[in-house]
Amino acid sequence: MIAHLQGKLVEKTPTDVIIDCNGVGYHVNISLHTYSLLPASDAIKLFTYLQIKEDSHTLFGFVEKSEREIFKMLLSVSGIGASIARTMLSSLDPKQIIHAIASADVVTIQSIKGIGSKTAQRVILDLKDKVLKLYDLDEVSMSQSNTNKDEALSALEVLGFIRKSAEKVVEKIVKDNPDATVETIIKQALKNL
Repeated sequence: MIAHLQGKLVEKTPTDVIIDCNGVGYHVNISLHTYSLLPASDAIKLFTYLQIKEDSHTLFGFVEKSEREIFKMLLSVSGIGASIARTMLSSLDPKQIIHAIASADVVTIQSIKGIGSKTAQRVILDLKDKVLKLYDLDEVSMSQSNTNKDEALSALEVLGFIRKSAEKVVEKIVKDNPDATVETIIKQALKNL
């Protein structure tokens, strides 16, 4: 119904903004990702999604159209409401969410507050094909980097490291260098553990 808002940024917090559009102030909920992309000037344009419930009409705003599309996709999954979808987009940037869904990375999705393993699996099950098709991703390359990560984690466990702490380190290495080989991941992890 309301596709976008363009006007003057009157107030902003990490969770919401108020935009003055010709004398009408719109309260718009935003993610941390959108907050980080807000312009320094007070002239602003946000792509919006209007959620209508029995007891409320809630506007969600996004600097990027692609983030709004991911938000709408997440809402299509049973068990994910607007607040969890916004939390996901605040915890991970849209590219990380797409990557996690495309590579069936349950651990990353489950790491978001409010999402259990069943919901994480449902997100992947419901959205993986859509994400692969929409973003024209290659499933093989996605799962390969995931395999390298898993192999590196297994090797580190064999070397006596605790899986939880190893996972955090390996996650960061893979995020910084998605094409890292198993050896590279292990070597860098050993330096950081």
